[in-house]
Amino acid sequence: MYRGILQDLLSVTVFQESGNHQVVFMQLDLASLKSVRNFAESFLKSEPRLDFSSTMQDGLGMAFGVNHLRLQRCVPSRIINVAALLHRFGNIDFPLLASKKDLVSGQSTWHNFQAYCSSKLCNVLFTRELANRLEGSAVSCYSLHPGQCLRSRGKARSCSLYILIVPFAKLLFLDPEGGSQTTLHCALQEGIEPLSGRYFSNCALQQVGAKGRDDALAKKLWEVSERLSGL
Repeated sequence: MYRGILQDLLSVTVFQESGNHQVVFMQLDLASLKSVRNFAESFLKSEPRLDFSSTMQDGLGMAFGVNHLRLQRCVPSRIINVAALLHRFGNIDFPLLASKKDLVSGQSTWHNFQAYCSSKLCNVLFTRELANRLEGSAVSCYSLHPGQCLRSRGKARSCSLYILIVPFAKLLFLDPEGGSQTTLHCALQEGIEPLSGRYFSNCALQQVGAKGRDDALAKKLWEVSERLSGL
């Protein structure tokens, strides 16, 4: 009952914000592979096509895999994964991944930083391998670095500190509009289909780190990810 009420409230809110009666609410928790599978099954039953651009979190790769054929039905299609420049500092320890199902062995601040960098390397490698598997299908894939973006103040930050740092941050960081430009470029720019699997930054093709160009590493990560996802 409560889920139905929540869906109704969300539908009303979305309509008020967008003015569109055709917005469909589907529940998806990217931290749960069960939720991802349920979402994919519901989507495939109800929707004729998929237009999807998002960050690559736990389980998201599986969603792309499940919807793989649906993307091919509505070609030309594009898949865009938001990675980061920090992928260059990433590493994939496959024995650790097999034993702990994680990219790092601890939960310290340094481990969290390592996990972030490594996850972004996974984004780049996933895009590369997916492009190889979709070659000739008219579905193209791109990974990108959006730039460092200035986000709105979180609840945990003090108001006084926020006021002090914002003037300096605006000199160093992009606003949300600026931070979206490379994503929009990959989604909309004509003629970049031959660059499927490649990496973009500042609306231009960029070279990834050496590990991000390793096709054997990309293929192994894909296969391990399939096993970990139960596919």
